[in-house]
Amino acid sequence: MGDSIQEEKDYEPQTICEHLQYLFALLQNSNRRYIDPSGFVKALGLDTGQQQDAQEFSKLFMSLLEDTLSKQKNPDVRNIVQQQFCGEYAYVTVCNQCGRESKLLSKFYELELNIQGHKQLTDCISEFLKEEKLEGDNRYFCENCQSKQNATRKIRLLSLPCTLNLQLMRFVFDRQTGHKKKLNTYIGFSEILDMEPYVEHKGGSYVYELSAVLIHRGVSAYSGHYIAHVKDPQSGEWYKFNDEDIEKMEGKKLQLGIEEDLAEPSKSQTRKPKCGKGTHCSRNAYMLVYRLQTQEKPNTIVQVPAFLQELVDRDNSKFEEWCIEMAEMRKQSVDKGKAKHEEVKELYQRLPAGAEPYEFVSLEWLQKWLDESTPTKPIDNHACLCSHDKLHPDKISIMKRISEYAADIFYSRYGGGPRLTVKALCKECVVERCRVLRLKNQLNEDYKTVNNLLKATVKGNDGFWVGKSSLRSWRQLALEQLDEQDGDVDQSNGKMNGNTLNKEESKEERKEEEEELNFNEDILCPHGELCISENERRLVSKDAWNKLQQYFPKAPEFPSYRECCSQCKILEREGEENEALHKMIANEQKTSLPNLFQDKNRPCLSNWPEDTDVLYIVSQFFVEEWRKFVRKPTRCSPVSSVGNSALLCPHGGLMFTFASMTKEDSKLIALIWPGEWQMIQKLFVVDHVIKITRTEVGDVNPSETQYISEPKLCPECREGLLCQQQRDLREYTQATIYVHKVVDNKKVMKDSVPELNVSSSETEEDKEEAKPDGEKDPDFNQSNGGTKRQKITHQNYIAYQKQVIRRSMRHRKVRGEKALLVSANQTLKELKIQIMHAFSVAPFDQNLSIDGKILSDDCATLGTLGVIPESVILLKADEPIADYAAMDDVMQVCMPEEGFKGTGLLGH
Repeated sequence: MGDSIQEEKDYEPQTICEHLQYLFALLQNSNRRYIDPSGFVKALGLDTGQQQDAQEFSKLFMSLLEDTLSKQKNPDVRNIVQQQFCGEYAYVTVCNQCGRESKLLSKFYELELNIQGHKQLTDCISEFLKEEKLEGDNRYFCENCQSKQNATRKIRLLSLPCTLNLQLMRFVFDRQTGHKKKLNTYIGFSEILDMEPYVEHKGGSYVYELSAVLIHRGVSAYSGHYIAHVKDPQSGEWYKFNDEDIEKMEGKKLQLGIEEDLAEPSKSQTRKPKCGKGTHCSRNAYMLVYRLQTQEKPNTIVQVPAFLQELVDRDNSKFEEWCIEMAEMRKQSVDKGKAKHEEVKELYQRLPAGAEPYEFVSLEWLQKWLDESTPTKPIDNHACLCSHDKLHPDKISIMKRISEYAADIFYSRYGGGPRLTVKALCKECVVERCRVLRLKNQLNEDYKTVNNLLKATVKGNDGFWVGKSSLRSWRQLALEQLDEQDGDVDQSNGKMNGNTLNKEESKEERKEEEEELNFNEDILCPHGELCISENERRLVSKDAWNKLQQYFPKAPEFPSYRECCSQCKILEREGEENEALHKMIANEQKTSLPNLFQDKNRPCLSNWPEDTDVLYIVSQFFVEEWRKFVRKPTRCSPVSSVGNSALLCPHGGLMFTFASMTKEDSKLIALIWPGEWQMIQKLFVVDHVIKITRTEVGDVNPSETQYISEPKLCPECREGLLCQQQRDLREYTQATIYVHKVVDNKKVMKDSVPELNVSSSETEEDKEEAKPDGEKDPDFNQSNGGTKRQKITHQNYIAYQKQVIRRSMRHRKVRGEKALLVSANQTLKELKIQIMHAFSVAPFDQNLSIDGKILSDDCATLGTLGVIPESVILLKADEPIADYAAMDDVMQVCMPEEGFKGTGLLGH
């Protein structure tokens, strides 16, 4: 291989074979413990973040190597792959009628052995060479007999290579799931393999010796880890290659060990079979490499070309420099450690404070000072200070009392502060903590005392108003208030050895605490005075109030003679007057529009009434809001305006065709009689008048009827709204669809008609639905006119229009259907997995259709396939599958496999 590479002064490997040659040179003469093959991997164009099949890589790389070396001038180099790895077998077919034998010769570089149902490697080889009968529809056409005849077919091994690669087919295709799965079954194999019984020509030397084992750790075909065990042909010692960890096995023996200790996917664990001397059992062995035993031990030490040796020497120099640098850093670290050790040894004896003066230092800082692995930071005692900038009594437990001599040395060497001497303990905080502890101990007795005092009747004006809610929870409020001081201490502390508190979190917690009502604040009105509702408060005696005030000194105080809030009294009277006014308005409007309130005798566009040629339009939203006010005038505000602008676009054009108002949009509008319209104009503010006029056109009897709307239709905004709503239907998340299983090509369900429901302010489950494309009615004159209009985007209009115009279409679920929650960006493959769990039908056997359209593209999203909320998908199963409960470990949605596509292994 070296003949084709020119010796250059600054040579760098470029091609795949050059990188491989350099890699071999490093393996032989490098001073490193392991070699990083990044350059070789990059030359191959492999993605190291994606697991690939080792067997497939072996085949493709061997083919690439053979093709590249075939162009070399040196015959030893040109044929090295064939000489080492290539064998030959023949597909032999024998006619049972005439005995004619047909051979098809084929070369092989590995033998692919099926392991399913086998326990030993020899059984797998026997099955590979097993005779196959060709009968029935599979009969063989014999050229001698000139007809189809029964025959037998088998594989005959003609020659074996020096290095025999056996690939165990652990990864198989599972038809039920449509994915690959791994067979985690034990296979026994021996270190000595005699292949003479399997070859056609006897008498040769066909005894092989195990040379390498490739292990795949993991229970899934889509993840795992590869480990290689390789035998040194010179010393006979086994080495384990696990990424950068290379380990020599003891006793020149192959030891699979922990590679077999994997968790099973199910509770039942398969017991490892017993193995005799010289044999091994593995459930993870993936590739076995055997070397011909009679072959002389190869000389692994070869002369490396000078230009490659120069690269190796250059790499060794870099490695030596790195080793020297690491040794220097290690020496510096050791020197620092020794200095730190001497310092600790010097001060450790002087740390304890006896009768001499002492100071307090953070215990956490002392622990970090003793830790020689990290640099010591300045002393920081701020976290132990109270609000008075003195030592908090509750922080004594995290402080250490040390001698003043040791403290002087610490502060002189490391700095920091503040220094906390013997006088640093805060007297005020100690007194406060004693008071809190005394109240905590006294709380249970005071609780009983207050309960007894509350039973007494309050006489005269000696009582105090207390909120009933506060009385029910005063004990808990007192406990929380007494415990608040600990939390306040933590929040008031700033830093400790560089660790700062989260200010945003403390602000949020403080805001939440402020929003919670304190004791007796439940009887405060919005103006800060005594509320007017006596149902929320009660009178307690003066003794009970004094006892409560010990725990809540800042609670608002309201003696029994205190008057209620004057502003609240005025507002209460105004509220009563408003309620009376609302009732009067509601009765007047109900009397003026009785048919509109009771929804009786309403006009209909599809059946135009004969006694009028004009009908007016208002939004159904206005009618519903008005009816709610009339029914409950004290709970709802009066409706002051009609608000027809919601039915118009920003250009002032109508958003509905005559055809749509007779069908799907009929639930969004309300038709008004001319007489009712006159009353509506008196009672409400009308922003836009919308009406439809019926006219007779033509002189022929019967004359043609046309319906003209004022204002006229805006085609641009109407089309934009429909398009936007169609797009919205394809951007849904967590929507419901229905899947119905078809039996014998018959749909066992009644076609259910979608229900159109107008949403009101009380409905919350309504979902938006796209309106069908409206068509212009020839009888409905909606010319655009010649006025200039402002250009407006569809997005702004949609946001404007959705405030009122909403509609839902609900599907009536019938027996045999199952509802599934899906999203528009979900793939059809993912939907099939959901259907499999619901109906026990494998994705491979599912035939899905919607509205007569077959759904077949597994990579397409549901939105692009036209699956919208409330859709009904028909499922037809090819085969009934009984149980899929044990398949949860392989229920994963995998992207289509591309293998080594785009890498250097496939050439161009």
